[in-house]
Amino acid sequence: MKVVILAGGLGTRISEESHLKPKPMIEIGENPILWHIMKIYSKYGFNEFVICLGYKGYKIKEYFRDYYMNSSDITFDFENNQMITHDNKGEKWKVTLVDTGLKTLTAGRLKRIREYLGDEPFLLTYGDGVGDVNINELINWHKDKNRIGTITSYNWGQRFGVIAVNDEGIVTDFREKKKTDGTVINAGFMVFEPSIFNYLPEDSDNVMLEEILDRLSKDGELVAYKHEGFWHGMDTQRDKIMLEEMWQTGNAKWKIWEN
Repeated sequence: MKVVILAGGLGTRISEESHLKPKPMIEIGENPILWHIMKIYSKYGFNEFVICLGYKGYKIKEYFRDYYMNSSDITFDFENNQMITHDNKGEKWKVTLVDTGLKTLTAGRLKRIREYLGDEPFLLTYGDGVGDVNINELINWHKDKNRIGTITSYNWGQRFGVIAVNDEGIVTDFREKKKTDGTVINAGFMVFEPSIFNYLPEDSDNVMLEEILDRLSKDGELVAYKHEGFWHGMDTQRDKIMLEEMWQTGNAKWKIWEN
């Protein structure tokens, strides 16, 4: 299966850094979060990626253009006009970078990369969330349910205690948060059959992927794989700092690969 990554958004809520680079290129450790996402899929043997570009997409192109050189030791022999690489640390990746428009919404970005996917099922995720999702289990769940689409559901939880207040403003319950509190969200890490393109209108540029998911759900063609491990999105500077601290302290729960 090919892996589609949506990496074209503006990242306005983390503008401290996204005014210089697209959000998927914001680094955790020494590598962009996009790299972390790709390493998750690569752990399970999925190494062919189609990346949907938009805002400052040239930064992502430059990153992959120079990836081989930047991940290897190099000798520059100026006398003989040679560049000799040593200890290559490159990946097994095949990466297709597609300019899907600056202001195109997510369904439109998917529509624009149709020709690169063929007629096979594919994986799809957002370019700003990491987790220890078991991709093989996700795919098996998708196959077992025999629907057009599968999303990964995750209980986002909440940061504060819980209170219950009646209509008169009286607090009737006050307790610490539980694991079951919070909102169940779509954490990305999705699987789709090629028939999802039948749900995309001819002009999808102003359509969000969530609208398509809603149509699938109303037709009974969308299921959810429940992920109970770690997941976190990098939506704000606070999220970025938290993920960075986890990485630096050796507690990056999404790091399921060995090197």
